[in-house]
Amino acid sequence: MLRHRADWRVLLWALVLFPLAGFAPYLYPRLVPWMLPLSLYYGFCAGVFSHNHNHCPTFKSRKLNAFFSAWLSIFYLYPTYVWIPSHNLNHHKYVNKAGDATITWRYSKKNTWLVASTYYFVSARWQVPVLKEYEDKARTSNPALYRQIRLQQATVVFAHLSLFALAVLLHGLREGGIVYGFGFFIPAFFANYSMIFINYIQHVHTDPWSEHNHSRNFVSKLGNWLVFNNGYHTAHHESPGLHWSKLAAAHSKIANLVDPALNQASIFGYCIKAYLLGIFDARFRTKQVGRAPYDPPGGGELKLATAEVSAVEAGVNATMA
Repeated sequence: MLRHRADWRVLLWALVLFPLAGFAPYLYPRLVPWMLPLSLYYGFCAGVFSHNHNHCPTFKSRKLNAFFSAWLSIFYLYPTYVWIPSHNLNHHKYVNKAGDATITWRYSKKNTWLVASTYYFVSARWQVPVLKEYEDKARTSNPALYRQIRLQQATVVFAHLSLFALAVLLHGLREGGIVYGFGFFIPAFFANYSMIFINYIQHVHTDPWSEHNHSRNFVSKLGNWLVFNNGYHTAHHESPGLHWSKLAAAHSKIANLVDPALNQASIFGYCIKAYLLGIFDARFRTKQVGRAPYDPPGGGELKLATAEVSAVEAGVNATMA
C-alpha cells in the first residue's frame, strides 16, 4: 500500500504513537505534564508528516491518502490541505521573495527572538487570502477536492470536540480540560506553530536569488532521524517531490555548494546562538547571506501583496492523489 517502504515508521508514529501519547493523560491524569515533552515532539512530527504527505502522498490509494490527510489534520489542529495553496504552490514558487505569503521580512528585516516567535501570527494572517482563493476555486471547479477540504475541516472540529467531551466525561470540567489540553490541544497547536516557526528559521537571512543558498539546513544525523529528514531544506526546495527518505543523499551532493553558515548542526544549537547568545554578542547573530530577498537583481519596486495562486489549475488534481 505504501509508495515508499520507509514510511512504515511514519505509520507507526502517526497511527500508534500519536494516539497513545494523546490518550495517556486520559487514563492517568498524573502524567500531566510529564508527557508534554514527548507530546510536543509528536506534535512536531505531525506537522512534518502533513507537509511531506502533501508533497509526496504516502499511499498508492487515493482513498487511503484522503483518510491519512484527515487523520493527520486532527494532530495538526488544522486541515492539512492548507499546505497545498500556501506552501506547495505559493512558498515554493516565490521562496521568501515578494509574492510569498510567508516572507520572513514583511515587517522587520531583523532576526531576533521577538520577530521569530511572533512570526507565526504574521504568516498565518497573510496566508488567509491564499487559502480562501484556493477553497473558492475548488468549490467552483473541482467538487471532489472541495469535498475533501470540507471533510478535513469537519474532521478537525468533530474530533477535538469529541476529545474534549470525553475528557470532561471522564474527569470533570476542570481536570478534563487540563487532560484534553495536554493530551491533544497543546501538542496539536505546537504542530501548527512549529511548522511556521521552522519555515522562518530555514529562510531568514538566506539568499532566494541563489541556486543553493536559498535555505538554511540542520544537518545532525540523529536530529534528522528524529524529524524524518526535515532539516535538509535546500535539497527539499530543489526537489520538492523527492521523498523524505532520499533527502539526506540529495543534500550530500550539494552540501559543499551551500554557504557554510547555512549548514547548521541542530535547530536547538542555532536558536541558542541566534536568539540567546546573540543578545549579548553580535558574533552569534545571523547575517544576510548573499543578496537579500527584498533586493532583486534587476532593481525596481517591490509589491508585498501576496501573489495570486492559480491553485486548481496548477495541479490540484495531482496533489491529493
